[in-house]
Amino acid sequence: MASHILFDFFGTLVAYGPEGPDHDFSRTHSMQRSMGSTLGYDEFRALWSSVGGGLNREADRTGREFSMLDLSAEFLRQAIAREPTGDEAVAMARAYIADWDTCVRYLPGLKEMLTGLSPRYKLAVVSNTADTTLVPAHLNAMKVRDYFDAVILSVEVGWRKPHPAIFAAALDALGIGAGDAVFVGDSYLPDYQGPVQAGISAFLIDPGRVTKVPDHARLTSIFELPAALAQLAA
Repeated sequence: MASHILFDFFGTLVAYGPEGPDHDFSRTHSMQRSMGSTLGYDEFRALWSSVGGGLNREADRTGREFSMLDLSAEFLRQAIAREPTGDEAVAMARAYIADWDTCVRYLPGLKEMLTGLSPRYKLAVVSNTADTTLVPAHLNAMKVRDYFDAVILSVEVGWRKPHPAIFAAALDALGIGAGDAVFVGDSYLPDYQGPVQAGISAFLIDPGRVTKVPDHARLTSIFELPAALAQLAA
């Protein structure tokens, strides 16, 4: 029986809307203009998407995580045609995170669910993220940070899910074996296939039933987890 629950963060413990044409990145656009870029808003969005997409594809290919500083520095090299200073790269990264963060939505009832789980299980977060501060800041804002024994971030480990190294880092941080844990997330490769291949049982949040996972491993929402865990233990 599992003694620890490992949670994905974005799409699992919080909801977020994908970046779209109506998502306002005016703060980031103004920041890059202040550093000498002449890109209009649409050109800025296109270049940022291109640079970020390239870094993400390489990270998916190798498993190696990049940081927001990597992204903002490479963007600025192309946008202002010179090497940005460290302070400029940090300022761009912070501006982008602040704009992107407006997509995040907290889930009513999540704290109550964690309150019910915490007497029976040790909890941890294992998240793919290019920033070291974003997930901890949200956990604090949600007033749930104290429920988690560990917060494992790909940008700190150096490897992103589904690479086995990040799951090994999580198990090592918690001092447990793979059989002691169950993973919960919303993305098939990182949050289901990755942990299963590492020997960790997993539940996938898949309300549209678009992936081929066993029915007992599929959740319609995170709030089905307590019942699914009880069935697993039965």
